[in-house]
Amino acid sequence: MLDIAEELNRWVGQGRDFAVATVVAVGGSAPRRPGAALAVDADGTAIGSVSGGCVEGAVYELCRQTLEDGESVLERFGYNDDDAFAVGLTCGGVIDILVTPVRAGDRVRPVVAAGLEAAASGRAAALARIVAGPADLVGRALLVRRPTDGHDDDGGDGGEAYEGGFGAHPELDRTVAAEAGAFLDAGRTGTLEIGEQGSRCGAPLTVLVESSVPPPRMIVFGAIDFASALVRVGKFLGYEVTVCDARPVFATRARFPEADEIVVAWPHEYLERTDVDARTVLCVLTHDAKFDVPLLRLALRLPVAYVGAMGSRRTHLDRNARLREVGVSELELARLRSPIGLDLGARTPEETALSIAAEIVADRRGGSGVSLAGAHTPIHHDVTSAPTGRIGSVA
Repeated sequence: MLDIAEELNRWVGQGRDFAVATVVAVGGSAPRRPGAALAVDADGTAIGSVSGGCVEGAVYELCRQTLEDGESVLERFGYNDDDAFAVGLTCGGVIDILVTPVRAGDRVRPVVAAGLEAAASGRAAALARIVAGPADLVGRALLVRRPTDGHDDDGGDGGEAYEGGFGAHPELDRTVAAEAGAFLDAGRTGTLEIGEQGSRCGAPLTVLVESSVPPPRMIVFGAIDFASALVRVGKFLGYEVTVCDARPVFATRARFPEADEIVVAWPHEYLERTDVDARTVLCVLTHDAKFDVPLLRLALRLPVAYVGAMGSRRTHLDRNARLREVGVSELELARLRSPIGLDLGARTPEETALSIAAEIVADRRGGSGVSLAGAHTPIHHDVTSAPTGRIGSVA
């Protein structure tokens, strides 16, 4: 549900009761990933999506019913169901959806509200909810936030900071909090299996962990016209975009009005002092050896998601030779996407930005970059398998 946190946070502030349907697991060619959500308030207003339109009508009615009777429901929709065509899931996928009421006075509401507020504010948070197990535990929630957010460790034992809990066994709360913290560190959303007493003790439970993290960074080096188009595409994809160039006449707000940050500095010096992580993408558009070589020498040794560099094939060969001369290994060079982008036949800055963005998405999602028409490859590469076992109603 954290994918629609901003609107749901407003609903909480307005005192609205609502039910939220969250994708717990998917299989096959399902259109949305775990964590995708649709919410319906008491007046019938709906926001979000769980299937890109396939089963929205059926899920909407489940939300209305759940809000009325106060019971959580876990439902599976798939092509093997007798009513698969009736609800519209004809893409060959399977999705499991948890529908939970969030009403005034409910035990879960304060925890959910805290998670929504954190996510809407752009702070890192992981919301863990029991989606399958003993009926009295299903729907209960636990929230993990980083201590740097200014919140004390409610766990009280020096472990992972958390709020709320499941009330079944203290070890269960501590174990789930630790697991949710690991999900949060990786920016992952998915399910975990655990025993009711923590570890593998007690009745088996399935827990959905939804992570909300600040947007990933895209750092564009080189304040050229191609960079302006790439900034726009990067923002469209949800990145926080920085433009860096050593030349103040080019690195200006007037040229890059949509950038989150504009830095006038030598590229490698800025990269040395700025924060990057495993989701950061670095796009080097300078194609000038005095900038490229020291920058790429550093970039290829950082634990970032993507490093791409612009230039002709001749420039690429010359740049690789220069990088080898300064000690860059063949293994490090293998990380470099150069010439940058996929082969779209791009010529304009906008087309080139699309080519670069397409390569970044393919690299992130494990796509091949080939046309889907006539290809025998999956459409969605990073889905989570649906859990086995019976899916039904839970109190």
